[in-house]
Amino acid sequence: MKLRLPPRIKVLEAISSISAGRIKKESNGVYKIRSSRGEKEYIVIIKNSTAYSDDNGTIFKGYIGYPIIAALMIEGILPKNEKIGEAIKGIPWADLNESLKSYKKVEEKVKEEAKKNGVQPDEIDEYVESVMEALKMITLKFKDMRQLGLE
Repeated sequence: MKLRLPPRIKVLEAISSISAGRIKKESNGVYKIRSSRGEKEYIVIIKNSTAYSDDNGTIFKGYIGYPIIAALMIEGILPKNEKIGEAIKGIPWADLNESLKSYKKVEEKVKEEAKKNGVQPDEIDEYVESVMEALKMITLKFKDMRQLGLE
C-alpha cells in the first residue's frame, strides 16, 4: 500500500519531536520515537522506498505519520528547521489533538506558541510547504518490516 501525504500539522509534530529529543536512531534505517506524553514508543523502519511505523496515522489512516517524517528528517531526506523545532518542542501534541479535534485549530495554537518564541507564522507556513513539496517527490510503500528491525 502506498502511503498518502500527511496532514500539514504532522510536519510540525515531527520537527518538534526531534528538537524535544524524542527520537533515537537504533541502527541503519531503524528509529524509536517517544510520544509527546512519553507513554508510547513508536518503531520506524525505512528501507529504500518502503516504510513501517506503528503510529495511528500510518497504520489506520494510511498516511506518512509524523514518526516517519521525523526519521526522514534525521536521514537528511526531508528538510529540518531547528529554529522552528526549538520554538515548538514543548507542544503537548496528544492533548491538543484530543481537546481541539481539528488539525487546523492545532496548527493555529502551534503558531501562537512559535510566535511567543520568536518564529513568525509565515516562516512556519514556508517550512511546512517545503517539507510537503519534498514529500510529494517521495513514494513510500507501507510494509510491516519489524522482523528486519528491532524484534
